[in-house]
Amino acid sequence: SMDFRGDPSSAMLEVLDPEQNHSFQDHYIEIDYDLSQVMFITTANVRYNIPLPLQDRMEIIELPGYLEHEKIEIAKRHIVPKQLEAHGLHKKNVVFKDEAIKKIIAEYTREAGVRNLERELASICRKIARDIVMKESDKKTLKSGHFVVDESKVEEYLKVPRFRSHKHNKENRVGSVTGLAWTSVGGELLTVDVTIMNGSERLTLTGQLGNVMKESAQASLSYLRSNAKKYGVDPHFFKGKEIHIHLPEGAIPKDGPSAGITMTMAMLSAISNRAASNDVAMTGEITLRGKVLPIGGLTEKLLAAKRNEITTVLIPGDNEIDLKEIPEQVKSGLKIITIEKVEDAVPYIFPNIKIKKRTTKPSPKKKTTVKKTK
Repeated sequence: SMDFRGDPSSAMLEVLDPEQNHSFQDHYIEIDYDLSQVMFITTANVRYNIPLPLQDRMEIIELPGYLEHEKIEIAKRHIVPKQLEAHGLHKKNVVFKDEAIKKIIAEYTREAGVRNLERELASICRKIARDIVMKESDKKTLKSGHFVVDESKVEEYLKVPRFRSHKHNKENRVGSVTGLAWTSVGGELLTVDVTIMNGSERLTLTGQLGNVMKESAQASLSYLRSNAKKYGVDPHFFKGKEIHIHLPEGAIPKDGPSAGITMTMAMLSAISNRAASNDVAMTGEITLRGKVLPIGGLTEKLLAAKRNEITTVLIPGDNEIDLKEIPEQVKSGLKIITIEKVEDAVPYIFPNIKIKKRTTKPSPKKKTTVKKTK
C-alpha cells in the first residue's frame, strides 16, 4: 500500500513493463539491473485492491480456497502430526476425531486456507501438554493411547465458538429470501429482508451496501414495476409506498451484482404478501429485461448452501458449464437448477403464483382491393 515510505505499485509497474525492465534502476544504490528475463510471482488475498494498470501487466491465476474435506485431510496428514511433535506429544497418545477437526473449521475459523486452523490445533496441543504437566489428566490414559479429542473436548479447550453457522430459518417468511455470496474467506449465506410501508415513493437500502449492489437493487425494483401485471401485482401499488431493503450483518461491507435475483424475489414476496420458500437459495445478476446473468465463485457458494442445509440452489443458465469443474463432493445432496430469466425462479420460490404471459392481439387483416384498369 502507498504511504510516506513510497508506492510499491509504481515500482512494480516499471519492473513488470517489458519496455522498461531491461534497464531498471534502483534509486538507493543507483545501479541499472536487467530484469527482462526475470519471472516475478506475486500473491494477493483479493484482486480488487490491485491497481488496474498493474493487473494489465500480470497473468492472473485464481486459486480457490480449500474445501472442508480438504482442510480435514490437510489437518490429519500434516498439521496435527506437526503440532503434536512440536509440543512433545505422540500421535499414538493423542487422537483428533474428524468431527472435532470439522467443528474447529466451522465454528472457530473463517478462512480460505488453514493458517487459523493450525493456530487452534496448536492451542489444543498446548493445553493438553499443560494438563499432563499439572497432572490434571490421567497419565495412564495418555500412555494407553485413549486420549481422544472429540467435539466436547474442543469446546472445553477453545471455549465458546467464535462463529455460528447461519442456519436458514425453518419458517417461510414474507419479504425474506436467502441468497448466496462469495467473500475472500469463502461462500456465505446472504439473507435479504424487504419491508413495505406507506410514505414517500423511494427505495431505502441499508446493510453497508456498495454502489454496484445499490444499482442492482434499483434495477430489481424497476423490473418489478415494469412487469407488475405478469406477477399479479397492481401497477398502481407502488404509488405512495416506501420499500426498504436490508441485508443483515450491517458491520460487514457488501457489494457486487450477484444478489440481483435474490433482491427481486424478496421484493416480490413483500409486494405480493406471499411467503418465500425457505429451502431455496439463489445467486445471479439480472437485467431490466429479466435475464439472469452469470456470476463467479460458484463452488464456494454451493459449499455455503450445503453447509447451511439448503436443499435447492438456483444458478444462472450460463454457469451450467462451470458445474463440470466442481467436485462431486460439493454437488452431492444439492438440487442445482439453472434459470435463464427471473420468471424461471418464481415456481421454486412461490409455487402458487401463476405468471401471466403477455398476449398480443393479432392485427386485423386489411382488405386489399385491386383496381382494374382498362
